[in-house]
Amino acid sequence: MKMKFAGIGLLVVALSLNCFNAFSQTRKAKKKTGKTQPQSAYGQPAQSAYGQPAQSNNQGQSAYMNNNNSGTQPKQSNVPYEVAKSTSGGWDSASVSLRNDAAIERNLVRDRVPLEYENIREDDAVYRTRVWREIDIREKINLPFRYSANEDNGNQRFIAILVKGVKDSMFTAFDPIDDRFTTPLTIAKAMQQFGGGMDTVPSYDINGNLVKYVITPKEVDPDSITKFRIKEEWVFDKESSRLFVRILGIAPLKKLQTSTGITIGDEEVPMFWIYYPDARTVLAKYEAYNNKNFGGRMTWEELFENRFFSSYITKSSLDNPYDLRLRAYIKDPILRLLEGDNIKEKIFNYEQDLWSY
Repeated sequence: MKMKFAGIGLLVVALSLNCFNAFSQTRKAKKKTGKTQPQSAYGQPAQSAYGQPAQSNNQGQSAYMNNNNSGTQPKQSNVPYEVAKSTSGGWDSASVSLRNDAAIERNLVRDRVPLEYENIREDDAVYRTRVWREIDIREKINLPFRYSANEDNGNQRFIAILVKGVKDSMFTAFDPIDDRFTTPLTIAKAMQQFGGGMDTVPSYDINGNLVKYVITPKEVDPDSITKFRIKEEWVFDKESSRLFVRILGIAPLKKLQTSTGITIGDEEVPMFWIYYPDARTVLAKYEAYNNKNFGGRMTWEELFENRFFSSYITKSSLDNPYDLRLRAYIKDPILRLLEGDNIKEKIFNYEQDLWSY
């Protein structure tokens, strides 16, 4: 029994000496390197998600082991650049059906021609006022403006119809420097309004070596265009005793952005102006979406002439000697809407006050 306890005592002493030697070597290594290896909460060396020990240094490397804080590799000057063309074809294009894509033969759309406006003599126009409106297509009644289906005549979004008309030279786009249609834009200049800048993407070979940089154009999402501005004129014809409204121009709106894509403020500016009388023939060839009856759709020209859209007034020529928009002197958006309704009521009351009961 004494021999057994003596053997156990010697084993304990040997283990203690081994632990002391290991602790002494660890302290010496720490003093020599001056660094400590990070450990987890369980006392084990901290490892990365890939099973490698986490390295601790003072260079602040990113997840891609770069010394910069952005996490992207710096561009190399000796690598070639290649400008790639857009392969999307634009969101105003669509393939034509090779069979009749309807239960009936539809030929009326191609033959539709808008009715001529009733002539109003200058002497008979005893009352005229101009109004600028904005259509927000996110409203429920304006959802046909963002109907995103494709048909034989292209994408059915309203902005896509305008783009196709400009690209096919069916009507002219005018510079938004003013809304009097003074400066025509070339097709290329008008299409630049839909450019979202350029994006540089690195291209690697199968071995992971950087081969070149591909520069691709960033296109504007058509669903990001949510507002349209309308310029119209209300005219009272004393010969027919009627109050007419004539739409003069339509402009898609976008927010001001810097070259880096940063939005400036909350005001939206026109991309270009379309003279509406020139576009009536084109709009008569396209049908607006009807969510109740696919066969009871009207053309876009009929939709505008029958006023089947919701809008709010942003400017008028009534009591506006400085030619300012409502937001220039009314900061509260609720009060701007109320002022727009007030302008609408003034135009309505002018016609009503001419009658005697």
